[in-house]
Amino acid sequence: MRVIDEDGSQLGIMPPAQALMIAEEKGLDLVEIAATATPPVCRIMNSGKFFYQQAKRDSEARKHQRHIQVKEVKFRPKIDEHDFQFKRRNTERFLLEGNKVKSTVIFRGREMAHNEIGRRILERLASELTEVALIEVAPRQEGMTMVQILAPKKEAPAKVVKPKKAASGEAKAAKVAKAPKVAKPKKVVAAVGAEKVESGE
Repeated sequence: MRVIDEDGSQLGIMPPAQALMIAEEKGLDLVEIAATATPPVCRIMNSGKFFYQQAKRDSEARKHQRHIQVKEVKFRPKIDEHDFQFKRRNTERFLLEGNKVKSTVIFRGREMAHNEIGRRILERLASELTEVALIEVAPRQEGMTMVQILAPKKEAPAKVVKPKKAASGEAKAAKVAKAPKVAKPKKVVAAVGAEKVESGE
């Protein structure tokens, strides 16, 4: 086997027993790093530290990976306008979150004779979401269903987040703070007959 020292220098080709002896003298381990090479390559190192760093690198790489899910939205040929708009908004939300969407039209019985209705539904969905979606798989018949797959555009527009209204208590406090103060008279003088009467508030 070819042996590499802990500092990266080549120690040459030697039998495994000799390489193990060198590693033990240094208080380190002999780790095989290229088993498919001819001859196999081993390195003298601290195996615990090496595997810990490798696990940390793998963990960091997984953290930055983006997991894309495939969400499904189902339609019927006789879907009304309100339901279509509701499902369209859901589809848009899934796409903006970075997920793919499998849009499906489900046929029953004699509805299969008019599968062009399902195609029109899927084509309308795609046309209304052209700003955020790409057609990955065009509408196609699969038994009693028609399927279309939409993928998010790489540069989908960011969602506009409306600022939340102030809580009712905070709003009232703000109104009270802005309202001008009206000075109340300390004494009221009223004339009763010929005499004047003073009274407090």
